[in-house]
Amino acid sequence: MSTKGFRRLLFGEKMPDKDDPKYKERYEKEVAAGRKFARWSRLDRLAACVQRFAVNHRNLFLVLVFSFVALSFGYNIYRLTCVYRSHNAPSSVVEMQDSVLKAKRHPHTEPLPRRGNTVTTVR
Repeated sequence: MSTKGFRRLLFGEKMPDKDDPKYKERYEKEVAAGRKFARWSRLDRLAACVQRFAVNHRNLFLVLVFSFVALSFGYNIYRLTCVYRSHNAPSSVVEMQDSVLKAKRHPHTEPLPRRGNTVTTVR
């Protein structure tokens, strides 16, 4: 990649104006492709239905939109507090294994009792 390519990648291209003759054909082609996709996926009909509902029921539409935003924000706060409070859980496999071993002393992990210089085994 050339220096010009890197510069274009980092800084981007000049934003094309839809009336600029240099980009007019490209703009019309992209708009036509977007409209074709909207017709194919029926997004244009969905947008028309939503817009018709919003025009006919202004207050209800605003209540629905802002309640959705408020509920989403509240749920995000709730999940953040849940994650913040659960910080005492072990975060790695080694820590989890150590906590299990501390909680449940297995007979093979305990040191063997010693009497004098001889070692006795417990069976």
